[in-house]
Formats: sequence, C-alpha cells, structure tokens
Amino acid sequence: MTVEIIIVLGLVASAVILFATERLPVDLTALVLMATMLLSGIITPQEAVSGFSNPATITVGAMFVLSAGLFKTGAVNLLGTIMTRLGAVSFWLVLAVMMLTVGVLSAFINNTAAVAIFLPIALGVARDTGTAAGRLLMPLSFASMFGGVCTLIGTSTNILVSSIAGRHGLEPFGMFEMTGLGLIFFGAGSAYMFLIGVRLIPARKGEEDLRKLFGIGDYLTEIILEPEARSVGKVLAESPLLRDLSIRSVEVFRNGRLIEEPGDRIVLQAGDHLKVRCDLENFHKLKDRRGISLRHETGRKAGEDAVLVEAVVARGSTLDGRSLRQARFRSRYGLSALAVRHRGQVMRDDLDTMPLRAGDVLLFEVEENHLDQLWEDKTFVLVSQVGLPVFRKSRMATAVTIVAAVVAAAATGIVPIVAGAIVGCILMVLTRCLTREEAYGAINWQVIFLLGGVITLGTALEKSGAAMLLAGYLVETVGNLGPVALVSAFYLATSLFTEMMSNNATAAMLAPIAIATAESYGVDSRPLLMAIAFAASASFMTPVGYQTNTLIYGPGQFRYADFLRVGTPLNILFWVLATIFIPRFWPF
Repeated sequence: MTVEIIIVLGLVASAVILFATERLPVDLTALVLMATMLLSGIITPQEAVSGFSNPATITVGAMFVLSAGLFKTGAVNLLGTIMTRLGAVSFWLVLAVMMLTVGVLSAFINNTAAVAIFLPIALGVARDTGTAAGRLLMPLSFASMFGGVCTLIGTSTNILVSSIAGRHGLEPFGMFEMTGLGLIFFGAGSAYMFLIGVRLIPARKGEEDLRKLFGIGDYLTEIILEPEARSVGKVLAESPLLRDLSIRSVEVFRNGRLIEEPGDRIVLQAGDHLKVRCDLENFHKLKDRRGISLRHETGRKAGEDAVLVEAVVARGSTLDGRSLRQARFRSRYGLSALAVRHRGQVMRDDLDTMPLRAGDVLLFEVEENHLDQLWEDKTFVLVSQVGLPVFRKSRMATAVTIVAAVVAAAATGIVPIVAGAIVGCILMVLTRCLTREEAYGAINWQVIFLLGGVITLGTALEKSGAAMLLAGYLVETVGNLGPVALVSAFYLATSLFTEMMSNNATAAMLAPIAIATAESYGVDSRPLLMAIAFAASASFMTPVGYQTNTLIYGPGQFRYADFLRVGTPLNILFWVLATIFIPRFWPF
C-alpha cells in the first residue's frame, strides 16, 4: 500500500465522518477535501477544478433553471389547484393522485422543487379533511424519490453516475434507460405506502386546525402599554387586557427586568413591556387595540398589509445550524420570528439565540410586498398558503414546450443532455419565462460546489490506486458469491451511506470503486453503477438522508424514529427488488 493510497483512504474516512456529522457544510467539506488533495500533490490543479466543468455539474445546474421556469409560469402550481379540490372528495383519492403527480413531475424536474410546491397544498388538504399532515407529507416525499429514479434527469445523482461512466469510456445512461426498474420501484413503493406505510405514520394532529398544527394558535409576541391603555393602573389579573382577550400567559417587564410576582399583585404601568401568548385571532385584536403597540424585536410596528408566514428552514442554508442572531436575520430581512417549531416542539423563548436546524418551522410576519423576495430566497421554503407569487401564466405553454424539447432531444440522441439543458436555459430567459436574476437565483450553488468537490475525490481514488485496492477486496470476499452478490452489496452499501451523508458524495466515492470492481471481476460495470444510482436516490430511513425528507420534517411534526419505522421496510424492499431485477435489466 503506497503513501498516496493511505492518504486517499484517510481522506475518504474523513469525508464519511464530516458528511455524516455535518460539522461543516457539505459543500465546504467537499472543497476542503479537494484542496487537501491538491496540496498533497495527489491531483493536479487541472484535475482539482475539473469537477466544475464536468457535464454532470453543468447539467444539474441547468436543470435547476429549467425547473424554475416551470414553476414561475405556474405550470406546476396549476396541478396543485386540482389536488385541493380532490381533497374534499376522499383522503385516499387525493393521496393517490398527489403521489402519482409528484412522482411524474419528479422524473423531469428537481424533486425538491416539486415537494416544495405541493407542501402547502398537502397541509391545506390535511386541514380540510381533518387528517394528520404527516400522513400526506411522508408519502409525498417518498413519491418524489420513486419518480426521481425513473429517468436520467430525475435526480442529480443519476446524472452524476452517468457522467462518471462516460469519463471512463463507458456509454452514458440513456434518458429512459432506468424507466423499467424505476416503474417497478414506483409501483412497489406506492403499494407499500398505501397498504402498510401510511398506517405506520403517527397521527399527530394535536389541534383542530392548521394554525394550531404549526403551534401558531398559541404563540409569543411582545406589546408595550401606552399611557392611554385601559389596563394602565389596573392589577394585571383583573385588567381589561386579560378580561377582553383570550391570552394564555403574560410576563411583565419593567425597566428591562421581569417582575416575578403573582398577577394579582402586579399593578400595570405605562411603558411596561408584556410578553403574551395568544392565538392568531387575538393577535390581530392586540394590533388594533387602543393604547397597545405591538413591538417586534426590530423595534417597528407591523404594517397593515402584513401577513403571517410559515417557513421551513432549508438544509444547508444560512440558518441551518445557526441562530437568528448569528445569521443576522433581522438586518437581512427587516423582520423577526414570532415562533419556531424545533424538533417537534414549539419553542418560543430566546428565539434569537436558539440554534436552528433544517426542517425547523419559523413563523413570522411580513409585508405583502416583500413576499416575492422571501419566496426567491433559498434560506427557507415558504409553506404558508398566503403570499404565493404571481405566475407568468401566459408563458406556461412555452416553458412546458422547452422542457419537453430538452427531454425529447436527449432521449432521441439528437444532442447530449448537457447541450440540450444549456440551450433550454437560454430559451427560458429569451422567452421571458424567467428573468436573468431568477435564473441565477434558481441554481442551488451548494449542490454545484458539492459536486465540483466530490468528483475530484473520485478522481483521487482512481489515480492513487485506492479504488483498485478496494475493488480487489470486494472481489475476494463478496465476489466469491457471484456477480449478483456484488450488485446486492453495492446497493446495500450505497443505501446505508446515503442515510448518513450526501447522496451525491456517496455516488462519487462508490462509482469509481464499482467500475474497478467490474474490471477486476471481468464483468460489465453497468449493473453495479445502476445499483449505486438507484440506491443513492432512495433514502427513506432518516429525515436527513434526502432533502425532501428534511423539508417535510418540521411541518409533519415527525420524529426521527418515524422515518426508521416507515422507511426501513421500504429500504429492504427496494434492496431485494434491486438484487432481483438489476441483473435482468442489465445482464452481466
């Protein structure tokens, strides 16, 4: 074993730990690994930056833009209107149609975007039908993964593995080459969710309506008593404030200090600051009450056209792992959070200093004319029904035609997928389906830098000989059981790694090893690459294994164990199906 192999294997081990624990953002981890390999001389400067010019990286970036074009013209949201109507008919009907619709959409656009669009729709249906939101949201997330494995462009992982195959002189994946097995996964996964999975999802409604589902039926706000307030000079327990309004609890601050006395002994004074908990209806009454000023932490009153907005913290955003104060949330947006649902609990105290995690749900008030700006931001995903942006419906047909043409051109081999996707992005802007600013903003740069970094890790595995060393070990152990056992082993390994770390990082590390293993065993590498592609896009056991799971984690009031309970049998089912059918679709 050479020094280079030892260094690369050490970096791989470090990568697994860092990606799994996310002590650093995943994109930063990838860049640190790339820089380390560059400084150690394992890769050249040209090889270090080759990941950013890789067709997979460019294609994935282009697909973000094409997905945004469909969204901005209202093509995706139109389907949501139909879902809302079906919800009044039957829960099972809307579940079936929603899973089918999201699955089909996810085969051609970014599945995170598809889930983000349907998330508020699912919450509205849950409210109208009296169903626990989680029983719609988890099938929604899983269906997006079912659909994502049906085409080459369904997930960024499929594109990445296909690009790695092409770089090794192998034939890249066809647009619909994965569709046969993908449909089997889709059918089996949907049947499992209908017959078993939905029944395993806890019915955590807790409250009667959607607002209470989010914890906003009883949230915290701060008011200031002005001299003309009717409650000034009155004992808190008998004040008009408590008598006229349904307020859950009150904390009185005077001169910056909390008055720790019973309510029947506190005489309210002008200038007192009161922290009160109340529902949405009484919140609006407070705003209009004479002698009461609503003070947000920004120090300014909310405008008359302000609306209440719920938002999920996005994975890898500036708020993920940081507090509102650390992220300078108030100075950036000019507003403050009213409440947050944190790991299934509603936490309303010390919001500014509490570290937030992906999947946490924030509640804040925002002026209506700023809603579009918030919708564009990648810090969080708005899930409230209010404030949906205005769509360019007149260009809906144009956007759909462009995406269809890109898919058709790639499927028929007229142009490579990367070329078609780039042309499609240009047409989206030229036809005004998107503005240039929206096109740039649609790209998830974290994914781009992650791909740019981890692709070089695969290069280092090959160049150092580490991939061949690991391949030889696999051939000597699992290979004795036959090539089908290798397919099963690669699928299982990819599935387990993906539950702990980035699916793209997992694929970038294992794909070169799969190719080397196939060469050592003397068989076609395509079955092994397909095992990696399918497994890396089917993560059901944890809320962090796939971005759509993270997106629904907070709104669905899920716990970590919920994904283990529902997702583990599904992972096992797909592992068995992959072991049986991959050698049939792609013979050795």
